[in-house]
Amino acid sequence: MTLDGFDTGATAWVLASSALVLLMTPGVAFLYGGMVRSKNVLSTMMMSFIAMAVVGVCWIALGYSLAFGDANPFFGGLDFAGLSDMGAPVPGFEGDSALAIPPIVFVGFQMMFAVITGALLTGSAAERWRFGSCVVFLAVWSLLVYAPIAHWVFSPHGWAASMGSLDFAGGTVVHCNAGACGLALAFVLGKREPRDADIDGHNKPFVMMGAALLWFGWFGFNAGSALNANELAGYAFVNTNAAACAAMLSWLAMERFVIEGRRATSVGAASGAIAGLVAITPCAGFVGPRSALAVGLLAGGLCALAVHVIGGFVDDAADVAGIHLIGGVVGALSVGLFADRSINPAGRDGLFFGGGIDLLIDQAVVVAAVTAFAFAATLGIAALQEFLSRGARVTDDQETPGLDWSIHGEKPYDFD
Repeated sequence: MTLDGFDTGATAWVLASSALVLLMTPGVAFLYGGMVRSKNVLSTMMMSFIAMAVVGVCWIALGYSLAFGDANPFFGGLDFAGLSDMGAPVPGFEGDSALAIPPIVFVGFQMMFAVITGALLTGSAAERWRFGSCVVFLAVWSLLVYAPIAHWVFSPHGWAASMGSLDFAGGTVVHCNAGACGLALAFVLGKREPRDADIDGHNKPFVMMGAALLWFGWFGFNAGSALNANELAGYAFVNTNAAACAAMLSWLAMERFVIEGRRATSVGAASGAIAGLVAITPCAGFVGPRSALAVGLLAGGLCALAVHVIGGFVDDAADVAGIHLIGGVVGALSVGLFADRSINPAGRDGLFFGGGIDLLIDQAVVVAAVTAFAFAATLGIAALQEFLSRGARVTDDQETPGLDWSIHGEKPYDFD
């Protein structure tokens, strides 16, 4: 069934998927809120919620136009600023490549990707990032970092897409980007106080509930990226679940048999599932289910090790770099190994399916470019904030009692 030339079934599916992706941001809030101390749970959750507001407004004002406009291979123009000219096709999706959904539906779907990327990176800075600094950073970052990277990879006119690299749902745009930005923020802000303490999260049920919401929403994230209700969406759906399951098992195995402590933990189960979901994101519509299991197994084990190693050098409060950066890298490179044109004829064959090494090289180039740009740009924005304002980090007098009370004037739990 069609309406004004668009497929109503596809439109309904992408609208529903957009709502699922939006639900992931509160999931991030619960996940991160459980991973910090009780005195900072509200401030940590607030950073995810404020990302919805700040990035959502910026996306409508300029972000979409900068990401999908047709200026050059590096960033879009201002053709669609304020979402003007929504009657025109999305640049690069004309003729035989025309979308089955109205452009405004595509705008809404892509907006949710920008929002959750902003929410994800805040976890690295939890418990010591000044709220006002976070708000300003997210606004600048959404326009100067996220939008250009989205243009490179998602827009058919972007240099990464033009060279033939593949990213089905944002392994580089969302996860490598968020992980690299989070790592840079953790470097800039330094360790939480007390600096020599082994800080543990206060609410493991929050962590598991957040992971559950993310897992549920990820079906919209990946299967919705087919931009149609078809067989490809079905593969993306099944692959998403397969990778999450395999990664949870491999993460728990690493905890039980390799990593110090030798116990399978609830946080490990949640983190493992998320690592698998991250890694399958760029692969979801390009690989078969057996390959998805392999991607998940790789991601779970490697991300578990990465979190353990990175934690020895950087205070990444929510393990954003270890899970999203490393998971995004594993997933993007896995496309170069496992991509199969029998699953998606619009893709390319990877190394293990007779395609040679060319796709793997293209994937590595894009991973390196996205990671380096996101990391360097975040350092630049943070340095500019330090120069122009009071600095990005809260004072000791604010950090000691906790940001929930000192910044927001609220208590998360009141049992009186």
